[in-house]
This record gives sequence, structure tokens and C-alpha cells, in this order.
Amino acid sequence: MNYIDMHCDTLAKAVEQKKETAKKLEHTMVDAERLHRCGTKAQFFAMFLQQKKEENWSDPGHDPDDCRSEKRKISLWYNGAEIEKQMQDMYAVYQNTMENCADIIAPACTYEDLQRNWQQKKVSAFLTVENGCVVDGKMEHLEQLYQMGVRLITLTWNDDNCFGHPHAKDAGRMQLGLTPFGKEAVTYMTERGILVDVSHLSDGGFYDVAELVKGPFVASHSNCRELAPATRNLTDDMIRILAEHGGVCGLNFYPPFLNTDPVDKVSRIERMCEHVKHLVNVGGIECVGIGTDFDGIEGNLEIADCMEMEKLFDALQKKGFCEDDIERIAYKNVERVIREVM
Repeated sequence: MNYIDMHCDTLAKAVEQKKETAKKLEHTMVDAERLHRCGTKAQFFAMFLQQKKEENWSDPGHDPDDCRSEKRKISLWYNGAEIEKQMQDMYAVYQNTMENCADIIAPACTYEDLQRNWQQKKVSAFLTVENGCVVDGKMEHLEQLYQMGVRLITLTWNDDNCFGHPHAKDAGRMQLGLTPFGKEAVTYMTERGILVDVSHLSDGGFYDVAELVKGPFVASHSNCRELAPATRNLTDDMIRILAEHGGVCGLNFYPPFLNTDPVDKVSRIERMCEHVKHLVNVGGIECVGIGTDFDGIEGNLEIADCMEMEKLFDALQKKGFCEDDIERIAYKNVERVIREVM
């Protein structure tokens, strides 16, 4: 069955492997050739931007051989130029892939692009940003991203940025919302036709977005907090609000976002079906989509790459979902959001 996937981290993997294109990659879950072979209608390609480097232990002013030394943990941060370089490297891979694989995959910025590419038997590639830190509090940077072809921004990743605050285990931090700039930027995004993505955002940020955005917004790769307590997942109240806006939650295949036990490293299709059922029961069939998080996840994966997506749709059919409902989950719901927003 055809499908639309709202999130993968393949561009970052290609850069990591020093590849110029994502045409054919080894040790990844996605590449252009496989997407075309398995009948993908559209793939959202994230440019994932990391703010923190590896955390280090520091012993300032102490003898490192002294066992009584008090170590402290410090975080090293990438500067703006380094973050910009991360994005440009991934953008180059995206552009090279579009040029070198033009017979099987093509960029898409609108619903019309999506339909035209499909008629030409090409996969549509939507470009996204995961972590709005690169915007750096400047509205002109948002416009630059739009001109690059970016049509979805995941507002935060796992650190504070100019948009607001990320999900957190601390209840107080979880209630922090969007910054004043973040509120202005979200309004601009909706006017410009950039899809607002609340995956990774704090609960407070979610509710700020819901108040500001009148039409659809998405949680591109999140699941149900009622079934898996990860703070990256949505509460039932959030699912209902997302659905009321005509938005979509993309099913994430990462084990900690599927399982009740966060140390359970198995990504089971059975568990995916349970999250789909819960989303449907709480928000209705029109709020469910796919957001695999391919190439950004690890574990024992029953669906290990894009070529195995049919396993999920077969399982949903066995669970009693009719063909029309499975098509809505697979691509029609996200297609509707694209039509309404872009």
C-alpha cells in the first residue's frame, strides 16, 4: 500500500556516512531507491539540528590523579555557524538527491506538487527542519527556510531554543510554553504555509500552538502517553485537541515511545496497532498518520526499514480496520493536511 511518512533522519545519516546523495545507502532504513520500489507516496526528510555536543566531565583546578577530585559535568554547545553548517550539509545531500534521482523522486512544496509527482510515478520529498534553533530568533531566517523549500518545522528538539521549551521529565519545565518570538513565528508559519510540528515540544508549548493555530498542525513522530509514558508522547487531551484542529499524529516506531516499560527495546507491530487503536478511539480515524522516525531510532525493530511497511498495514487489516481506514492512516490524512496547509 502507498504511504506518506512524516519523519525520517536519513539526511543526517547520509552526511555521517560522507555520502553526496541518498540515492542508495547502506546501513540505513531509507534511501531514494527503496522508497520508490516500495511505493512511497511521500517522504518528509528532516534536517536534524543538534545544539549540544557530547557532555564531558571536567576537573578544573584539581589533580586528575587525585581520587578525591570532585568532577562536574559540563555541556558543550555548537555555535550558530556550526549549526548552520549542519543544515547546509544535509541540504546539499537533499539537493543532490533530487538532481541525481530525478526519475524516481522529486521535491514537493505544495499539494499540487504531490499530485503531479504521483502522476509521474515519483516519490515526493518534503524538506523539513527538526529543531528551530537555526532560526535564531530572526523572522528573516524563517523566510530563508521557506525559500529553501522547507515546509515543516519541528519547533524544538531536546533543548531550549528561540521558539520555546522541549518536553521534559520535570513537571515544572514541562509546563513552560513558547517564547514571545515563538508565538510570533508560529503565526508567521501558518500564514506562510509552513506546517507546525509539536513533536519534541513541551506540554505548555503544545497548548500555546493549539491556541495560536486555527487550522491543522501535526505531531509528526509521536505516540500515546496513555500507553507509553515517554514525555515525547501525547496525552489524550492533546490528541483530542490535535484532532479538533484537523491535525495528525504520526506513529513513531521507536521502542520507548511504544512500550510501557522504557527499557523494553523491541519495536513490535502489535504495539503499533495498539497505539493506532488508541489514537482512533480518542481522536478519530482522521488524526492518525505515519511518522516512523526511520534512521533516527534503534532497537529490535519488527519493521526495520521502508521496504517492510506493508507488515503494519497487513496487521491493521487483521485487527479489523477496513481498507478505507488503512488508506487514511497510510497517506490520506496527511495528504489532507498538506492540501489545507501548503
